[in-house]
Amino acid sequence: MQSRALEILVGFFVCIGVAAVFVLTFRVASQDHVGSGGIYEVTAKFDNIGALTRGAAVKMAGVKIGSVKGISIDPKTFQAVVAIDIDKTRNDIPLDSTAKIMTAGLLGEQYIGLEPGGDDQSLQNGSEIKFTQSAFILENIIGQLLVSMTQKGKDSDSPAPAPANAPAPAPAPATAPAAKAAPAK
Repeated sequence: MQSRALEILVGFFVCIGVAAVFVLTFRVASQDHVGSGGIYEVTAKFDNIGALTRGAAVKMAGVKIGSVKGISIDPKTFQAVVAIDIDKTRNDIPLDSTAKIMTAGLLGEQYIGLEPGGDDQSLQNGSEIKFTQSAFILENIIGQLLVSMTQKGKDSDSPAPAPANAPAPAPAPATAPAAKAAPAK
């Protein structure tokens, strides 16, 4: 009887441990801000965001300063609008900063990298980052390379055009039919 009670007690503590791991995992994964000083939200518009997702890191000089809060489409310009939460302790980021979608490694996850500008005014809650650079899409670059190589192959199959400063070829001599001699009178 005692061993049965001990097994139930151990099972109960194992279940509590597993539940604690789940709770901690979800709390860390859904962390809304980086620091303890609160956040402010800015937006940026991109032509192509690639595989950027909600919750992706926002970094400046390699240091995480925020995260992607949400992604939507502007119905007028059809650009991706990215809402970014930045730690309030980073309240001195120049207004003319640039937001770039970058990739960690060759095929790693994508994040937003901020490059500071030189403006005296700083980003505030509700500001829009005007200068952006869309994601580098590896598939597009490979496609362009293949098309370029194909075009180069087609160009080598056709005869090369004559140089622009080459003299024009001389016309071929005209062969006139032999004239009949007129009878002498």
